[in-house]
Amino acid sequence: MKSITYHLTESAASFKHLSWGYLGILIFMMGDGIEAGWLSPYLIDRGLNIQESALLFSIYGVTIAISSWLSGVLTETYGAKRTMFAGVILYLLGSSGFVGLGVPNLNYSVMLVTYALRGFGYPLFAYSFLVWITYCTPKEKLGGAVGLFWFVFTGGLNVLGAYYSSWAIVHFGNIGTLWTSLFWSSLGALFALGMNSYKKGPEKKSSANAKELIKGITIMRDEPKVLLGGIVRIINTTAQFAFPVFLPMYMFEHGFSMTEWLKIWGTIFTGNIISNLIFGFIGDRIGWKNTIIWFGGVGCCISTLLFYYAPQLFNGNLGVVMCAGVLWGCLLAGYVPLSALVPSLVKNDKGAAMAVLNLGAGLPVFIGPLIVGISYSFIGSEGVIWILAGLYLLSAFLTSFITLPANQGTSN
Repeated sequence: MKSITYHLTESAASFKHLSWGYLGILIFMMGDGIEAGWLSPYLIDRGLNIQESALLFSIYGVTIAISSWLSGVLTETYGAKRTMFAGVILYLLGSSGFVGLGVPNLNYSVMLVTYALRGFGYPLFAYSFLVWITYCTPKEKLGGAVGLFWFVFTGGLNVLGAYYSSWAIVHFGNIGTLWTSLFWSSLGALFALGMNSYKKGPEKKSSANAKELIKGITIMRDEPKVLLGGIVRIINTTAQFAFPVFLPMYMFEHGFSMTEWLKIWGTIFTGNIISNLIFGFIGDRIGWKNTIIWFGGVGCCISTLLFYYAPQLFNGNLGVVMCAGVLWGCLLAGYVPLSALVPSLVKNDKGAAMAVLNLGAGLPVFIGPLIVGISYSFIGSEGVIWILAGLYLLSAFLTSFITLPANQGTSN
């Protein structure tokens, strides 16, 4: 443990050239995550039905997936700062229209368009910075660098955003809280783009054209291992977006209240953000592929089943169930080295490789709920859990085929 602590301190200091960018991602994602835990029930309480709310978030998930793919290719083509700035503008325009024109009067058509526009924002901002990291970090420290990225990304989106909104709603109301997201996202952009003067990274290409954009697709044909990495990345967080759809009701059946469930979910991701940082450095030590296979794939398979069956096996004991959930959240971070492994598979076109990986990060927002929607009525919650656990084992199997060229390390 002492060795890991030393390595964390030493490596964090080595990323100081992008420290303003990391801080900007943390604050921006806090602004983006303000409404994640309460917007759907709030809109339903205001008058939307469940189907309308589901459609709203489904379209949002689709635009996130598209933007996640575009982020890597556009960063390669136009440079990181330009792409990140475009993400900020789209986010501010979409958020302003959604909060100012759509939500107050429940203008559903406006809400669909503006929330979809908002979905293009954060992937272009955050994932373009991740591409930037892969360009300017030495390979021996890349696992730690991407681990730090996922630490601030998840910490802002799932932890600080939730804690802040629980306070802000009381003081500003729901719509007022949504308006404050514009302040936090702008502040994050100021730090990441205005205060960050580091120049090295993907710069604008003089020959930028449509061929550059389609590299994010053709690279999956030319480099099959990149495609495998994208599939593994989809599996990584599919359960994260599937669980909230059905698992709360299962927990309620075993005696848990909504407050207890939210406490479990929040604690899971508190453990996850710490592990995001740690597993980046572990990957640099024992190998990126080994970390993904054993901690990510196999570990998440086992902990997913443990998390589900703990309420039955331990008679709804909150402490035991929370520990099982936190274990799953921590092992979810075992996939962090994937962000170092995949771009290292190619000598050039790292942005295109990251486009595939970023698409894999965006698609679970849509795929997770889709799996539940298709299968739940036929096989119930237990069947869904076994599907998700099986996907984790599949990801471990697929990762075993992702190997770096012989002259590059940290693949085993």
